[in-house]
Formats: sequence, structure tokens, C-alpha cells
Amino acid sequence: MLLGATHLNLDTKGRLAMPSKYRERLSVNESGEMVLTIDRAKCLFLFPYSEWEVFAGKLQALPTFDEQAQALRTMYIDFASEVKLDAGGRILIPQQMRDYANLEKKVVLSGQINRFQIWSEAAWGDRIGNVMRHVDDIDFKNPSPAIASLNL
Repeated sequence: MLLGATHLNLDTKGRLAMPSKYRERLSVNESGEMVLTIDRAKCLFLFPYSEWEVFAGKLQALPTFDEQAQALRTMYIDFASEVKLDAGGRILIPQQMRDYANLEKKVVLSGQINRFQIWSEAAWGDRIGNVMRHVDDIDFKNPSPAIASLNL
């Protein structure tokens, strides 16, 4: 599983050094192969290749005549780029994607169980603040069915 948020720096070429806690697992299980794409939240998704195949299958199954579904499919597929860990355990984030997500030097790599999100540090700070405000609003005495299913 891919868990936790790690603050990292991009180098001057736009490369991200994968933290060692993920590097070996990605090298062994995925041969270092991953897929990078944009997300509507102005961050990037980084999938281990096997997880990308699962996600791509779901995208492919979306109904052809559903305009919203096709818009999402087009966004994820058209911007997708195969990347591979180099000998230094880094991936190169293409300039177009860095521009889209406003990635400069300081970024956050956020594990999301089956994929990573890559955020600018500022955007991640805003996002996590919003997340915590929503968590504060949860009525744990009368939770939604989805939250109740977690048995917290």
C-alpha cells in the first residue's frame, strides 16, 4: 500500500526522487514503471503500472455517449505519460504537467493506497486544511452509511 504524505524537492530538471520506503517496492513489483497523469484537482496522479492498468480498464468501460464520462477519460488518457525510475530512483515530471499542477521546487507526494498524488506544497496545505474542516463536520453519532461502514 502507498500511504503517507512526504515533503520533497524537485531538482532543477523537474525530477522527483522517490522516497526509499517506496523505491524498492516499485522497482521489484513494477520494474520501476509507472504512469503519470493530471487530475481535475490540479494535482498529478502517479500510478504503479499494474494499478494504472486497472484504472485504464475502468476508463475504457465508461459509456461512450456519456459526455462527462468521456471528458474524464480524455483528460486522464490524453495527459498520461509512462515514466520509469532512473538509476537514482527519480522520475522526470514533464514540464507541461509541472505547469498544470503549479509544481515548483517544494512538492508533496501523498500516498493514496493504490496511487500517489503529487501536489505543490502550497496547494497540499490548502487541501489538507479543507479536509480537516470536513472531518470536523462529520456527525459521528449519526454518520452517513459510507462512514458507518468503517466501524470507527
